Order: sequence, then structure tokens, then C-alpha cells
Amino acid sequence: MSEQSVVDRSTFDQVILPVYAPAQFVPVTGQGSRVWDQQGKEYIDFSGGIAVTALGHCHPALVNALKQQAEKLWHTSNVFTNEPALRLATKLINATFADRVFFANSGAEANEAAFKLARHYAITRHSPYKTKIIAFNNAFHGRTLFTVSVGGQAKYSDGFGPKPADIIHVPFNDLAAVRAVIDDHTCAVVMEPIQGEGGITAAQPDFMRGVRELCDQHQALLILDEVQSGMGRSGKLFSYMHYGVTPDIVTTAKALGGGFPISAMLTTEEIGSVMRVGTHGTTYGGNPLACAVAEAALDVINTPAVLDGVTQRHTLLVGALRQLAQEYALFSEIRGMGLLIGAELSSDYHGRAADFLAAAAARGLMLLSAGPNVIRFAPSLVITQQDIEQGMALFEQAIQDLLNR
Repeated sequence: MSEQSVVDRSTFDQVILPVYAPAQFVPVTGQGSRVWDQQGKEYIDFSGGIAVTALGHCHPALVNALKQQAEKLWHTSNVFTNEPALRLATKLINATFADRVFFANSGAEANEAAFKLARHYAITRHSPYKTKIIAFNNAFHGRTLFTVSVGGQAKYSDGFGPKPADIIHVPFNDLAAVRAVIDDHTCAVVMEPIQGEGGITAAQPDFMRGVRELCDQHQALLILDEVQSGMGRSGKLFSYMHYGVTPDIVTTAKALGGGFPISAMLTTEEIGSVMRVGTHGTTYGGNPLACAVAEAALDVINTPAVLDGVTQRHTLLVGALRQLAQEYALFSEIRGMGLLIGAELSSDYHGRAADFLAAAAARGLMLLSAGPNVIRFAPSLVITQQDIEQGMALFEQAIQDLLNR
């Protein structure tokens, strides 16, 4: 195949490792919450690149930041620092509980850093045997061998040989289950405040507070994976802010760069102080291009206009979903926070989330699933009311198409 050959969806099956099953259309341009494919067909985007394009496609503030930085400095490595990384770190610290930031390139890398830090802190400050990590069933924390082992879904971690040891999984939102396994050998409890891939289930306030108390009793760290739930997705900058609980470590990625790959691990001075030069690192982490775009994204997202708007859009979307649930007896539960919403299919439609996604795409609507039984909505945080209404109308047409078939 020459470099000038025309590429289309069939090219994927020839050249890409078969670990994905992408939709049959190929998006080529996007603006706001609209996307156009190779044939010029228009779609409304309710998927947000899996909660990544939090400001929609080609937001002018992000485009300008990228263009300006692209003409200055692309990369320095971690042998040197750079201004965009220092500005972004300062703004994240000023907006959160944190004193220290570590930049990486993906959610998995941020979580890998968090888990390594938690164990290193416990071993350094307490005991070489304080290594147990407590995580939750149906959690998702990334695809590296460590993060996929902490994630509570065997389908992602089986088949790759021996897994990292001393990781225990218990049911989510079950405080008694945590209490039964936490002890003085526990270095950390790891959770998503809103489980994403596990079906869009939010932590209950009493559960979150109870886990914090148990961590304090056993000198264990509370790690919150906000890769998907952070950066305004819940209606606050980070979803832990809804709970009145202060974590020890937070990870964020996805929407942090609005579509440009970047992630961050946030922690306190005390915990971060166990790390030394060379203890951990990454070549691309804190890349000037990525940090410039992320700074622009943070500046736009962390404003009352955007964060309050998330709550208003949540009400619109959930109201429309409840109407559809009533009319078609399709959903057993609608849950989530902000603009991370899951609609669980009723038992008659279990296992068919992919069918709804395909039917929606045929009508011009981009959706996600969160497992085989949950349809996930993660649109831009600034999606217009018109796009929400039109998108939900397309979704209803897709439902009718499926039911008629």
C-alpha cells in the first residue's frame, strides 16, 4: 500500500492490531459537538471521545494554544523543565488539595505512577510488608499489567501470565467488605468516584466517607482515579469535591488535554517527598505542547459558566432519557453524575448495548456503552441545548428502528 493510497474503514482491518472494533464510519472533521465522516455525513457527538473532548471538537482556545506553542517549543524531555508544565502544575495545585504534580501521557500511566507511589510511600515510611492494595469489582484503571490487575475485571487481565500480587477486590459501595479486608498491611484503597467502564455507578457519600476513615485508621492512602470523572465531568472540577472528602492521590487524564494526550497524578507534599530523582519518570510527561493545550482547557473548564452548565445539561439529558424509559420500557435505571450518564437496559435488552450504538450511528448519533448492558452518555461539557435535543430525537429514532426490527 503506497502512502498516497486512499484509506477507509477496510484499511483498519488490514493494518491495525485487532484489539478494537471501531464503528463502520470514519470521522474526518469535527466542530463543537458535530462530526462529519468520509462521506460527509453529519453526526451529533454524545461520546466525547470517551469523556475526552470536554470542550467539543476544535475549541478555539485549545486550537490557539496548540498553534502558538507549536511555533515555540515541542519537546524538552524530563532533563529540562518548561513554562507550560510549570504553569499547568501551579493551576492544578491552586484548584485542588494537592501540593505536587507528576505529568504523564495517559490515564494508565497516571494510575501506574499512583500505585507505585502508594507502595513506595508505605514501604519507605512504614514497613516493607505494607503493600496490599484494595480495589473494587468492575473497576477500570488502565491497560498496563499493574493497572489492569488493580482494575476489577478479569476479562482485561486474564491471559497475560502472572499478575502483580497483593491486590484484593471487593464489591463497590460495600463498606463492610472494605472493613473486612483492610489491615495494617494495606498501603492504599483505590477507587473511581464514578465507575466508568463498570457501568457508570457513583460512590455513595457514606461509602466514600467511610473508606476515608478506614484509610486513616490503618495509615493507608486513598487514591481516587478521576481519569474519566475529573475535569468538570461531574459538575465540579473533580468529582471528589462533591463528597467533602480529601484524597491522598488523584489521577486525571482524558479531558485534561481536551483531546491532546496528557495525564497527571496529584498528591501532597508529605506523600510526594518519598520520591527521589530517578524513582519514576517518563520521556513525554510534561510535554510543552500537551501542557499548553491542557492549561487552556483547564482555564475554560474551571469556571462557573462551564461547571454550572454541566448541571443544567445533566437535567436536560436525564429528563429526555426518563421520557424514553417511560415510553419504551427500555431502561431499568438511569444513573451517574453531571455529564457522565449511564442508562441501564432493562432485562429484555440485556447484552444489546452494541446494537443500540450501531442503530444510533446509522441515524447520525455517536454514543458509548459501559459494558454490554449500559448505554453511556459523555458529551462535551459545553454542548448546546439544540444539540442535546436533536441528539435525543435521533436516539429515539434509533430505538424505534431497533424495536421495529
